Amino acid sequence: MQKVMTRPRSRPGTTRPPGRTDPRRPTAARTAPRPLRTPPQPPPHPTELFAERLLLVLSGQKPVHWAARHIAHTAFDDLTRLAELAPLTVNGRRPTVHRIGHYEPRPGVYEVFARIGTGPAALRALAFRLHLGADQRWRCTAVEVGSPAP
Repeated sequence: MQKVMTRPRSRPGTTRPPGRTDPRRPTAARTAPRPLRTPPQPPPHPTELFAERLLLVLSGQKPVHWAARHIAHTAFDDLTRLAELAPLTVNGRRPTVHRIGHYEPRPGVYEVFARIGTGPAALRALAFRLHLGADQRWRCTAVEVGSPAP
């Protein structure tokens, strides 16, 4: 069996005279430029991920058990106590991380500090400690939230 390809016949009256263009149709010169490809981004740092997780729990947007597998030792008790107080909840506004930093006292341990915006011109402090476990997973071992300024 042989495949046969045929060209469609042009219909009379549908062609335009040469040099005439329709302003409503794009031409090769008027096509939109291709969007630039952005290089793949590296995965977020563990400190950023944990800051967001703790922010969601401490603002009451997620329950404490949502982060339970990422919290170790007595930090879970501390987080439960803090979450009951909802220290980062302000008038229904969602708090945001303004700035985050960390200190590495030894390999596999981060002490993290973050400034959390809880409303117009209101900043709170969040501090936590991360340990890299034998299973290569990060776990939070301490959590503290600074009290608002008087």
